[in-house]
Amino acid sequence: ESLRGRPGSLLVETGADGSIIREIGRDEPQTGESLATTLDKGLQQKADALLAGRKGALIAGDPATGAILALVSGPGFDPNSVEKYLNDQNSPLFNRAVGGVYPPGSTFKIITAAAALEERKIDGQTQIEDTGVIKIGDYQYTNWYYTQYGRTEGNLNVVGALKRSNDIFFYRLGETLGIRALSEWAKFFGVGNKTGIDLPGEAGGLMPDPVWKEAVQKEPWYLGDTLISAIGQGNILMTPLQVNQMTSVIASGGRWCRPHLVKSEARSTKSETCRRLDISPSTLALITEGMSQVTQAGGTAFPFFDFPVSVAGKTGTAEYGDEDKTHAWFTGFSPADKPNIVITVLLEGAGEGSAEAAPVAKELLSYWFSRQL
Repeated sequence: ESLRGRPGSLLVETGADGSIIREIGRDEPQTGESLATTLDKGLQQKADALLAGRKGALIAGDPATGAILALVSGPGFDPNSVEKYLNDQNSPLFNRAVGGVYPPGSTFKIITAAAALEERKIDGQTQIEDTGVIKIGDYQYTNWYYTQYGRTEGNLNVVGALKRSNDIFFYRLGETLGIRALSEWAKFFGVGNKTGIDLPGEAGGLMPDPVWKEAVQKEPWYLGDTLISAIGQGNILMTPLQVNQMTSVIASGGRWCRPHLVKSEARSTKSETCRRLDISPSTLALITEGMSQVTQAGGTAFPFFDFPVSVAGKTGTAEYGDEDKTHAWFTGFSPADKPNIVITVLLEGAGEGSAEAAPVAKELLSYWFSRQL
């Protein structure tokens, strides 16, 4: 509506020959308004090229303001031939970046770590032993490293657990926190609520709890539900935009900034789109350090080991369905000590986040920093 403006009209009296006798009424047309976006043209084009032919989403934002620098949903479509995509099984007209909901997998461990630290269940020195597997009744909950290689990683603190994405550590945090505290902190970060971005079709996602499970699934909540929730599995659903927003909270030093695509003179100050969350500097520092080690030797994001600019990130390999399929995630910010960009990559059904999503993020960050050198 803003771009289109409004047509005018002219009411006149004419003679039999069509000549105008007099003007009876006039409604002047209104020209459309100009609209400027926050998108970085080059970054948007690069993101679009990186996602070409793949299902998923790629988002880059400014952690200081909430401005969206790039937002791509794949597969894309030609707006000049929309009708041919209406029955496409790949749903190219669906905006996965803001409307798609997915289990966040290990990217959610950022929230679990923040919750445990803020609730003082652990501190930076707390050590938890990786036993490889936790048994509860007839069920087993294993660490990915134990499942793949049959090995354990000894005692870990929160920084080391984030670096290695150790499931046992975060199972134990979930057990100590309990689902109510974990759920409250997830909602504090925005899980289960729309961000309010200025685009249609946004989904709110889901943060499950005992009340939800009883109402929807007609079943009680079990300890196992809490454990798998603590590693971003189970019934948790987040949009790529929400994962990007969660990451921005850490990158911005604990500020929640509403994501937006439209530049506005009214949005001239950060205070109008941002608010500070009550998260201690020590918690933010520990999580940032853990995420920074994710991209260094021994971390899970091996494509970044030789990257020339510091990156704080988190990989995610999120299980879905009943056929051992996984979505690939990477979310992070850079430079780690003074970030000017937050990037989130989701690739549907692509496999491991470290092997599939992280290289895409690396390529986009390489382009971003090549222009700033």
